[in-house]
Formats: sequence, structure tokens, C-alpha cells
Amino acid sequence: MDDEDRQIAAAMARGDLYLYARYMFLQRRKYNWRRAAHHKIVCAALERVFRGECRRLIINIPPRYSKTELVAVNFITWALGRVPDAEFIYTSYSGHLATQAAWQAREIVSSEGYQEIFPNAVIRADSAAKHEWRTTEGGCVYAVGSGGTITGYGAGKMREGFGGAIIIDDPHKAEEIRSDLVRKSVLDWFPTTLESRKNSPDTPIILMMQRLHEEDLAGWLMDGGNGEEWESIVLPAIREDGTALWPEMHSIERLHEMEQASPYTFAGQYMQRPTPVAGGLFKPDEITYQDNTQGVTKWVRAWDLAATHEDGDWSVGTLMGHDAARHTYIADVVRLQGRPDDVEKSIVATAMRDGKKIKISLPQDPGQAGKSQVAYLTRALAGFPVVATLESGDKVTRAEPLASQVNMGTVSMVHGEWNNGLIAEMRYFPFGKHDDQVDSCSRAFNYLCEAKSPWNISDRLLERMSMPHGSH
Repeated sequence: MDDEDRQIAAAMARGDLYLYARYMFLQRRKYNWRRAAHHKIVCAALERVFRGECRRLIINIPPRYSKTELVAVNFITWALGRVPDAEFIYTSYSGHLATQAAWQAREIVSSEGYQEIFPNAVIRADSAAKHEWRTTEGGCVYAVGSGGTITGYGAGKMREGFGGAIIIDDPHKAEEIRSDLVRKSVLDWFPTTLESRKNSPDTPIILMMQRLHEEDLAGWLMDGGNGEEWESIVLPAIREDGTALWPEMHSIERLHEMEQASPYTFAGQYMQRPTPVAGGLFKPDEITYQDNTQGVTKWVRAWDLAATHEDGDWSVGTLMGHDAARHTYIADVVRLQGRPDDVEKSIVATAMRDGKKIKISLPQDPGQAGKSQVAYLTRALAGFPVVATLESGDKVTRAEPLASQVNMGTVSMVHGEWNNGLIAEMRYFPFGKHDDQVDSCSRAFNYLCEAKSPWNISDRLLERMSMPHGSH
């Protein structure tokens, strides 16, 4: 590109956010941006915010579809180039990620290509912090994680015209969205801390996020949570005409595979239509049946222990294995109700039947009672390989990795009298009457995925397991 072409490109980028994003991508990466139609839609919406035509904007978009690139990197730097004293507060669920994006924006402003477009936007020499930097004209970019403190910082200007914005980029962490406490803490933080940092009632607020829950921040705001009207732009990965939103990122065939594997997650994160998990997490009809488990080299017996013996809960032990191709086999399910000593006897008897080469995974509830229970069972299982771990996340989160494999058809069951009960529980999980078998299967699957050492099991044991328990 010769000097004249560069000047023309710089002039065009100066007045058009979409062209600016394309130009700066080429400057930084040295290759063309594989853009899609939704990128132009997002840029057009952000330009309307800059012109004062929209004050409250929500854009729902799938993960990894350039939202941070467009908003945190391009919009902030483009707007600062146009208005060098603009003040921004940028936030994401992770303070570290927010700081990374802010620092990336800072590097762009310092770049030669940017200065060719916006020579009046200059970073102060004493502005070295990654999470907070300023221009010589009084502009500021401050990055903070959701829930963090913002004392001493504000966004926007008390004047006519654009003066900065509050930008929220994925305020919720996907792994924590089903925790009412964690999710609602973000909803509380928005009005009490973040929203109060507007320097003017007209300071724009932009929320860019993938939908994760009916009551996430986007849902709460669209339902009138802060008493304001919000413009909403919804960009599902599969468009109304059945085509892919960004074919270069995900083909329509790949999107359908993803939907098949995890329908609930796909509905929210990719289609922007979060729905309650009302069954449908598992598609148990995709499970195949086997008479043997030839080729399996890694096994574990994982237990889910009933909280009490008085409220109808069950204790369940699932034997599950992986072969070299990581196909999953559910070989046996032991399920019983009883007092603690009955459960202990069953666990020990099952361990003796399995043999000492089979790992035993036990849940450890937090607190002294949980530690005492595990210590008691470990003593009873002396000589057997036992591992006890705390549960991480809620039941649905723990079940999703196994459900994705079930739905993809990579899980098999050994024929047994327990098959129908497990299938029925999967079909209605998590709103069925019981979920103990799914909990046990989830623990087994997650442990197999994390464990490194192979464990073997004898063909004779498999023959015994395929028989009714009473005939062992």
C-alpha cells in the first residue's frame, strides 16, 4: 500500500467503525479479517451509540464471535480517536480478562497505524498500568471484573455529544451461572456499583454477552430490572433462514452437531434463547447396548451417597470405563436404600466383587461430618484403591460432560436389569423424582476424564456383573 492509499484508508477508517476494525486488524495481524455479516451489524449499532441515537444497548452474540474484538478493542480505540477525552469503564466476569482487553486497546492506541488515523489521541507518558490508562487530553480506560470496586472512576462527560461509555462484556461466568447466589450478585452489583459510575445520565451503557440463563443480566434488564428501556440486538448462531451466522467459524453442520451434543447450552450460548433445564439434557435413546466391554482399559466405581436414609434417597455405585478411543461404557449400577451401616456393607461387598484393581471414587461433603464419613469408609475399604473428592458445581454442570457424550452416541451400556431405571432417570433429569444414578454416573465420567492411570478388569468379573445381583 503506497502513501496515497494509506491516507485514503486512514480517512475512511476515521469515519467508519467497521472499516476501522478491518484496517486495524490488517495492521496488527498482517492478514485480512475473516469477517461476517454480523460484524457490520454490531459496528452499526455501536456507531449509533457514538452518535447519541442509543443510550442503552444489549447485544446477545455467541462466544468467540468477535464481540471483545469489536467493542473492547475497536470501539473504545475508535471512539477515543474521535473524542480523545472520552472516559470508559470496561468490565467482564474476569478482572484478568478485562485487563487483557484494556491493555490490548492501549497497545493499539500506541501503534503507528493507529496514530496515522488518530494523531491527537496520545497516551500519557506516566500511564503504565494495564487495567487503567489515560490520554493526554484527559481520556481514560478503566478495566474491572464483575463485582469489583470502581471507586474514583467514572464514565462519560456532563456535556453534549459523546464522552465515553460503560461497556459490559460477558458479566457472568458460564460455570457459575446456575448458582443463584453468584448470578444475583452480578445483578446487585450493576445498580449499586457499576451504574452509579455514570458521570452523566446520558452516559451510554453497552452490554455484550452470550445468554446463559433466563435471569442473567441481559434477561433482568430486558425485563425492566433497572427501570429503563433497552434496545436489544439478538444474533443467534443459526439464523431464521436456517443458515449459519458465521460459516467460517461454524458451519451449519457443525452447529447442528453442537446442538445435538448439548441442547441446553447451545440454546442459551449460541441461539440466545436460554430455557429452564426441564429434562432434555440427556438423550438416552442415543445409548447403545453391548454384551461385553472388550478393549476397555480404564475403570472406576463411583458412588453417590444418600444424605439420609429416611427421605427416600438412594445410594448408587456406577462402574464405568473408557476404551482407547475414549468411548464410554456403563457396565454396572448398584442402587440401594438403607442405614449408613447397610450402605457401608454394600460398598465393601461391591468392592470385593469388583476386585482391587478397580478405583473407588467417593464424594466428600465439606465440613467435619463429610471428612469423618470418608475416613470411616476408607478404613472399611482398607486394601482397595480409594479416592475421595469434593463435588464441584451444581448437578447439571457436573452432568453436562457426560450428557454431551450420551447425545453424541459415544456411550454404551452392558445389558443388565438396571438399564431401564437409569434410562428413565436420564430422560427426566434434573426434574425427575430421583437423580442419584445420574449423579453417580457424572462422578464416574468426570473422574475418568481427569484420571491418568489405566486400571484393568477381568472378563470373569464382567460375566458376573451381567447376571442379576441375586445370582452372583
